[in-house]
Amino acid sequence: MSAKNRDEHNRWRNKTVAFRMSPEEAKLLDEFVKLSGLNKQDYLISRVLQREVVVQGNPRVYKALRNELIDLTNQLKNINQVDDEFLSVLTQSLTILSDMNNQS
Repeated sequence: MSAKNRDEHNRWRNKTVAFRMSPEEAKLLDEFVKLSGLNKQDYLISRVLQREVVVQGNPRVYKALRNELIDLTNQLKNINQVDDEFLSVLTQSLTILSDMNNQS
C-alpha cells in the first residue's frame, strides 16, 4: 500500500475522482497540462474548481512551449483547413507566451 501524502495545505487527498474521455480529448488535455508546467492532478483540480492556472516559467515549460509552437508552425505550413483541436492548442500556447512576455 502506498504512503499517505498530504498536499501543500496539509490536507489528506484520499478521494478518487474518475471520468472517461475520448482519445482526442485526452490528447488535448495532455497538451494543456504539458504547457501549464503543473502535474495533471493539480491542473485538473484548478480547472474544475475554476481557479486560475498560473504558468510558472521554467525550462520544462519553455521547452514544451517551444516544441508545441514548432509543431504548430509546421502544421500551418502543411494544411488547408484548421480543426478545432489545433485552434485550441494554438490559442493556449499564444496565451501562455503572451503572459510570459508580460511578466518580464
